[in-house]
Amino acid sequence: MSEIAPLPAGVRSRFVDDVNGLRIHVLEAGFETPGRECILLLHGFPELAYSWRRVMLPLARAGFHVIAPDQRGYGMTTGWNADEVFSFRMLNIVRDAIGLVWALGYDAVASVMGHDFGSPVAAWCALLRPDVFRSVVLMSAPFAGPPPAVAAGDRRAIHQALARLTPPRKHYQWYYSGTQANADMLHCSQGVHAFLRAYFHMKSADWAANAPFPLQGWTAGELAKLPTYYIVDLHKGMAETVAPEMPDDAQVARCHWLTEPELTVYSRMFEQTGFQGGLNWYHCQTDERYCADLQLCSGRRIDVPAMFIAGKSDWGVYQSPGAFERMQSTSCPQMIGCHLIDGAGHWVQQEQAEKVAELLVGFVGK
Repeated sequence: MSEIAPLPAGVRSRFVDDVNGLRIHVLEAGFETPGRECILLLHGFPELAYSWRRVMLPLARAGFHVIAPDQRGYGMTTGWNADEVFSFRMLNIVRDAIGLVWALGYDAVASVMGHDFGSPVAAWCALLRPDVFRSVVLMSAPFAGPPPAVAAGDRRAIHQALARLTPPRKHYQWYYSGTQANADMLHCSQGVHAFLRAYFHMKSADWAANAPFPLQGWTAGELAKLPTYYIVDLHKGMAETVAPEMPDDAQVARCHWLTEPELTVYSRMFEQTGFQGGLNWYHCQTDERYCADLQLCSGRRIDVPAMFIAGKSDWGVYQSPGAFERMQSTSCPQMIGCHLIDGAGHWVQQEQAEKVAELLVGFVGK
């Protein structure tokens, strides 16, 4: 296996103690100059603070102190227990974020920016505490707003309908919420490194089959149009699903946005920690017992400046039918721009880092 890639010059690693019961590992840039405004970067699954490595320095050069933590359940952050699922609910993840801001000595940050599952965390930060999080950037996962005050009803019907398809299918978020997903990925036959290579490849613009479009509704027939990394064959796990799309050596060599040494940063860390910490986030999203408190915010909007960024080849924009549209029309009334970037899939801040950094610097500069 390749050697682990070093951090870019100007980005350092350190720990912040006593944050909501955690010892949080962070990467930071722009730390040399005191008195700067702060920007907080929140990663998704299966990622780490390291996923922000290509945009941290441009933000620091723009005059900001840039902080990217390994979030609860990930990387070198400790103090979490995978068996305490309740601690991974959304409101507690927001407590982690605001606790880190305060532990760093800030009353507020210029912007909170989140990718993938970090995007809803960033959205909830801005919705709940606009005085602390003065602007927000959402990447790859649109925010449709808080859940309705009255539950939408039994959500099992969609899973029964997916299971009746030919071939029978299941939704990846509910698969990730189950008891088998961690073992499927951690102990897969190809090994964690090869699994992650295929997973990152299949959700990127490098996989030619990614040609997303809006879905017409939350029905089994519409959801079945999503790739199998979202609507999985019923009797397969995620590692088995992506294995046939493993890129060959030439494709890996051309993948300059995620080199083998860079991928090794991820694979070695997940080999140590497993995936269960991150999977608990999905458990708390799909189990109504863990997200009922969010209904208290029904009808509220994000009233700070917002921006959305995703790759044009990212199915994440449309995986929740109608969310992309509701984000722009209702939940984020101060939306400054929605940008779908050429040559990027789901991992937009890694695949097209220069363009993303340009957008981010322009946004916070306003």
